[in-house]
Amino acid sequence: MPPRDVELIELLQQVRDCRHCAHVLGHEPRPVVRIAGSAKILIVGQAPGTRVHASGVPWDDPSGDRLRAWLGLDRKAFYDDSKIAIMPMGFCYPGRGRSGDLPPRPECAPRWHEKLLRYLPDLALTLLVGRFAQQYYLEDGGATVADTIRDADWEGASQLPLVHPSPRNRLWLRKQPWFEASYVPVLRRRVQSLLTAAGEGTKD
Repeated sequence: MPPRDVELIELLQQVRDCRHCAHVLGHEPRPVVRIAGSAKILIVGQAPGTRVHASGVPWDDPSGDRLRAWLGLDRKAFYDDSKIAIMPMGFCYPGRGRSGDLPPRPECAPRWHEKLLRYLPDLALTLLVGRFAQQYYLEDGGATVADTIRDADWEGASQLPLVHPSPRNRLWLRKQPWFEASYVPVLRRRVQSLLTAAGEGTKD
């Protein structure tokens, strides 16, 4: 195995062993991340929910079902980490607040993202799913998610902003039908083009 691959495996183990926030989470940390050095696409989401915390499988919930539909991928293609890396803003379930899950822990991204990104030399497309990822990676100047999506170069940008596919955003999607009508087809075409070029089959 190449030394670089060994280094990545060791780094991922450090992430999964991380207990930096154990004293504030109120439950046993379970960092969730999937990365291989050959990945062409990176999905930067928010943080695991209760279902993903229990299974350890990212996007293993209704949000993941919708995201896979947007990308035009079945579960086999989606979870092929040799092509698709998954790295949330917060690696552990953050706990429950008054109106839903708490925001991702702010320590995770500064602590781990840059280190992990060094091992993704072939990365061609990063999907920034939700407001937290967009605020961290894009200079949006406080724009709304809708404006951030509209302003992106969907045909050529290496980073694309997506509204979070959570069922809680069904109203947003109904009020913004242009997103699924006009932008999702471009997203699907770009994803499938990258995976096809990498020798990965996708579903129609």
